[in-house]
Amino acid sequence: MKAIETGAWICGVDEAGRGPLCGAVVAAAVILDPRRPINGLNDSKKLSSRQRERLAALIRERARAWAVAEASVEEIDRLNILHATMLAMQRAVVALGHQPDRVVIDGNRCPDVPYPCEAIVKGDASEPAIAAASILAKTVRDEQMVVLDLRYPAYGFARHKGYPTADHLLALRRHGVLDCHRKTFGPVRALIMNPQLWEAE
Repeated sequence: MKAIETGAWICGVDEAGRGPLCGAVVAAAVILDPRRPINGLNDSKKLSSRQRERLAALIRERARAWAVAEASVEEIDRLNILHATMLAMQRAVVALGHQPDRVVIDGNRCPDVPYPCEAIVKGDASEPAIAAASILAKTVRDEQMVVLDLRYPAYGFARHKGYPTADHLLALRRHGVLDCHRKTFGPVRALIMNPQLWEAE
């Protein structure tokens, strides 16, 4: 665990959805309140769906401040996924209702924010505020995928969450590219450029 100055308000920031072929990239910013501790915070990928949902509710209830923001599919395709991720992170930090003393980001790059900022590789495993942000971002994005699944049940979004699984790629070839798909991502772009790759049901 990195040493954090006592009494400073630390904002942790993380994202969910850089790798999927569809949907927005979602970022969260969280300032934890040491007077209201939350046990069990961890990298969201190491938690079950049920654990994430329970912790997300506690984070919203007990954190000093939190915010969730996103960059759209259109922004991802226009800017590229890295710049869109930085934009979503910036939006989340700016949306906080409390000014942090310092911002810590999961990864190796910092978004443009008006506060001292540090990037920490694998920070979601070492800094509780980043872990909390990863949980909020992941749960919000997963909810978006469930909504998409209801609209487009043939694609299986609730199962694979938009990642390029074999099932998702097969659904793309059979049913085509949707507006929610990222047109600049390799497998999607390949189908747009080569309709002969599509398969009949």
